[in-house]
Amino acid sequence: MISLSRVKLIGFDSMGTRSMATVIETDSYKIFIDPGVSYAPYRYGLPPHPVELSTLEKHLNTIYSEMIDTDIVIISHYHRDHYLYRNIEIDYYRNKILFIKDPLNSINHSQRIRAYVLLNKNNVKNIVKELHIADYSKHNLGDIEISFSPPVPHGIENSRLGYVVMTFVKTRDFSLLHASDVQGPIEDKTTDIILRYNPDILIISGIPTYFEGYRFKKEDLEKGLNNLEYIVKNLKPYSTVIVDHHLLRDLDYKSKISRVLEKGLENNIKVLTAAEYMGYEVKPLEAMRKILWRGGNQ
Repeated sequence: MISLSRVKLIGFDSMGTRSMATVIETDSYKIFIDPGVSYAPYRYGLPPHPVELSTLEKHLNTIYSEMIDTDIVIISHYHRDHYLYRNIEIDYYRNKILFIKDPLNSINHSQRIRAYVLLNKNNVKNIVKELHIADYSKHNLGDIEISFSPPVPHGIENSRLGYVVMTFVKTRDFSLLHASDVQGPIEDKTTDIILRYNPDILIISGIPTYFEGYRFKKEDLEKGLNNLEYIVKNLKPYSTVIVDHHLLRDLDYKSKISRVLEKGLENNIKVLTAAEYMGYEVKPLEAMRKILWRGGNQ
């Protein structure tokens, strides 16, 4: 496993907040992908428990601290669990190299508005050191290479949730692909792109099984599960797959991906959550909300 001083996972769902905040440190750069965190306003008809709120504050403070000496910030898309957007947070972008999901193309209406507010109303485009559109691009920066995928669906093609860009970072020591909010991946073309990168570490948003029968058909979720299993089967041996985010909103997440875990064992691939990667206890607080409000395990 790559040293935790090189790859730090800050606020994933397995740690108690909605997030895929990831810090990568190389010899020359500190890179922060998706520096945001949020919570579900309601789950099971219940508001966030105080434990969730205190965890959110803790993760936000860690994000702020890590952002201070970050060189490169990457925003995969404009959902509020993936970037800093509050007025009091804007100065954290100052003098950074900023790579962003294209705010005008392959983007839905709500994210287009959020991108406009961030870049124009909050003036981020004028306070950063450099601003780059990430989609499709590749950048050689001394000892590292950063590449970005084409825009890929946020789950299902043509869903109302729009598109995201995946981030590939290659250093002298390892390669990492951050596959934000691909939800499985459900789409085959996203699966193909991931396997073309063939990273040492894959950080991926798993299937949203908690939405089965509501926003997602069973067959769509099954397709996402099949694609993740196919990825684990075809990555090079001794890779690490960190599957988290949407998947960890289901308390029964392990049984839902049991065959993926089995495939990992067969092929010498580590398949684990962000919390497990960081050596923490898995605490999917949103999925535990009913338990928390009943005064259960905290």
